[in-house]
Amino acid sequence: MRHFRAGATVAPATLERLMHAAHQAPSVGLMQPWRFLRITDAGLRRRIAALVEEERLATAQALGERASEFLRLKVEGVSECAELWVAALAPDDGTLFGRRTMPREMAISSLACAVQNLWLAARVEQLGLGWVSLFDPLALKAALGLPDGAEPLALICLGPVDTFYPEPMLQQVGWRQPRGAEQVFFENCWGSVAAAQDEGTVSAAPPSSMD
Repeated sequence: MRHFRAGATVAPATLERLMHAAHQAPSVGLMQPWRFLRITDAGLRRRIAALVEEERLATAQALGERASEFLRLKVEGVSECAELWVAALAPDDGTLFGRRTMPREMAISSLACAVQNLWLAARVEQLGLGWVSLFDPLALKAALGLPDGAEPLALICLGPVDTFYPEPMLQQVGWRQPRGAEQVFFENCWGSVAAAQDEGTVSAAPPSSMD
């Protein structure tokens, strides 16, 4: 979600349930590499919003001929959302189990599981959530005073919304169309359509409209 109800709040008991849900996520080797920072300082939120705006303009420039189209999109809700959290990777604790060959990838995947848990729990609570990645990680790390080895990966906009999108917003505004299931589910080798789909038992489900 990018559109939030300005001035809304989230009850402490609800926040407690959301935190619990995020922390119950699975992780490779039980490493639990996620750290969540709840941003309650108004000045810090403004600094973060400025970093997001800086990256929004840089992204528009990089998009070339689609720049003006991109700038018309609502891409984040950092200033309006009831709750702003930062999801960050903790400094590597040396966990080897399950990540010897892909140490960074498995840490990121584990953090993403925690964000997904939070996302689903938020929807149960009838709260919108949006994952914002428009920021320079080094600049955000400095603004937050993160320790060496820690890395911010997501700004989480969370809070009440007037309505949920009937379909992903980028699809709704014509920015991009989702891929069908036949383009992502294969059998045995890349590009080979899954047998279940050949038999008509797998259909292209509509994409999530949570974001």
